[in-house]
Amino acid sequence: MAIIITDECINCGACEPECPNNAIYEGGAEWRMSDGTSLKGAITTPNGKPFDADEDYEPVDMDVYFIVPDKCTECKGFHDEPQCAAVCPVDCCIDDEDIRESDEELLAKKDFLHL
Repeated sequence: MAIIITDECINCGACEPECPNNAIYEGGAEWRMSDGTSLKGAITTPNGKPFDADEDYEPVDMDVYFIVPDKCTECKGFHDEPQCAAVCPVDCCIDDEDIRESDEELLAKKDFLHL
């Protein structure tokens, strides 16, 4: 599953530099699949979603930091635990109950993001 940042976020920014996939953005910021990954041009994610990796996409949240689910691997293949949750001072980086992914799916996503 992916991690989400709840509205209890205090916008401290501690999580953003810890993400190995550059999946975390400041509230209101546009994002790209290519940010911090090896992706370029037209792509299709392992779960079948098409993207232009270089295109700017609308913010997921306007007020607090957010995590792009298609880039979140829960730090699988990099760390033993999600680093955003490990450094969050208010424990607002939590499992997204709406997005369930196995360890194998998360590792495949990691390999896809970092060819």
